[in-house]
Amino acid sequence: MDTLKQLYEYFPTAVYTGKCLVFISEDHRIELTEHKNGDFTREDDDPPVVRVRVYKRALTGELVPGHYEDFQLATPGELAEQIEKYLQMAIGRTIREI
Repeated sequence: MDTLKQLYEYFPTAVYTGKCLVFISEDHRIELTEHKNGDFTREDDDPPVVRVRVYKRALTGELVPGHYEDFQLATPGELAEQIEKYLQMAIGRTIREI
């Protein structure tokens, strides 16, 4: 969860629920969750995986799961930059427009 707390510094419009970071707009919901590596053969030094899930609001008003991607970058600044690029391509807007 430390990585999500660091990402919260980069994305002040997100809401930190204690479990994930959430961005919400009329059309989308975006969740960032942190996963520790479950492979015990690997080093503990590996950065955690941050999964980015994008949900889009359907005509019925329901949020439908869409894109998702896993990111595993050690530097919080680079991680935030790549997540922001990904979201911009996935939803066609910047996070600041949500």
